[in-house]
Amino acid sequence: MAFSTKKHKLKIYRKRKQWKLLLVLFALFIGGLSIFFTNNLMKKLSEEEHKRIQLWAEATEQLINVSPDQDVSFLFEVLKNNETIPVILVDMDDNIISFRNIDSVKMQNPAYVKKKITEFKNNSNENFIIKTEDGEALNQIYYSDSYLLTLLYYYPYFQLGLVFLFILASYFAFSVSKRAEQDQVWLGMSKETAHQLGTPISSLMAWIEILRDQVKDPEIINELEKDTKRLEKIASRFSKIGSKPNLSEENLRQTLLSTINYMTLRIPSSIKISLVNPLKDTDTKVKINEDLFEWVIENLCKNAVDAIGEKGEISISYEETHKHIYIDIKDTGKGIAKSEQKTIFNPGYTTKARGWGLGLSLVKRIVEQYHQGKIFVKSSELGIGTTFRIVLKK
Repeated sequence: MAFSTKKHKLKIYRKRKQWKLLLVLFALFIGGLSIFFTNNLMKKLSEEEHKRIQLWAEATEQLINVSPDQDVSFLFEVLKNNETIPVILVDMDDNIISFRNIDSVKMQNPAYVKKKITEFKNNSNENFIIKTEDGEALNQIYYSDSYLLTLLYYYPYFQLGLVFLFILASYFAFSVSKRAEQDQVWLGMSKETAHQLGTPISSLMAWIEILRDQVKDPEIINELEKDTKRLEKIASRFSKIGSKPNLSEENLRQTLLSTINYMTLRIPSSIKISLVNPLKDTDTKVKINEDLFEWVIENLCKNAVDAIGEKGEISISYEETHKHIYIDIKDTGKGIAKSEQKTIFNPGYTTKARGWGLGLSLVKRIVEQYHQGKIFVKSSELGIGTTFRIVLKK
């Protein structure tokens, strides 16, 4: 069933797409702002920690070179005040002399010590060398970022994750509420339509009985009766929308043939519609609501007729596997562009000058919600045609 690039969509769905885009942009803005300010804060804290370790290194160097009569209480206080930054003091051969703010139990394991020294040496922080008064390199100091600075590094990403979770939850809540609202609209519209059709249908049935005694041509009465029964079926279909329909095992071939025979009388004679299954498939049973499922096939065939135009073919086929039944409706129409294949089932999508664009949306609802199946565009080529596939569970 072909659709040109010209589209007519209901405003509410355009607004919903804009709302989604605004949510994503808002999340990116919040995340980017958070990362920007956190990175600035991290840079300042990293500089402060660097200064503290530099002071710690100078204090260590002075303790090594201190004279016996010098007061070293301040130097010890400087060394003691480092309670957050992991530091390792080693000799020039990387043998540990002392460490601070690292798990002392783990530091008894030589493999862990080696790993920790390698980690500290390879990080981006500057390492300090302790020298004697003669300028000879005596020790080295390696250090890593404090636990607080490490946490601050991951904080913006955590915050961004929370923002996205919030937006996801908001979107989910919005979608659920919109779906519930749409269900209420569908239900109200369908029930009201069925109710409004009930009175004239009853009146027509009464008039047919009166005319049966007065009109001598039985063919006229039979045609009126057929149309009245058709109206009854339409009213029955609308009454089932919004409520759980009863499913029963039906002969799939007979159901499809019934729909084809109905459509053949109502489409141009230049368009051929046929069932192309082999005769051996006549016993295929499928659990469906026959009234609603016929409605699905009718809608797909009507869209195919609109896509074909003046002359073409519509073929319906099906195949049965151990778990599923696949039904394909193929036409020789204009085809559907790939960019539109995922949006054609949205309510409000139509290429017609008149119409609400609810046909395919209704088809999807009947197949997926009422029959727990799937419907999608199996294949489509512009200028060649389109194949819709319905998948039903056995």
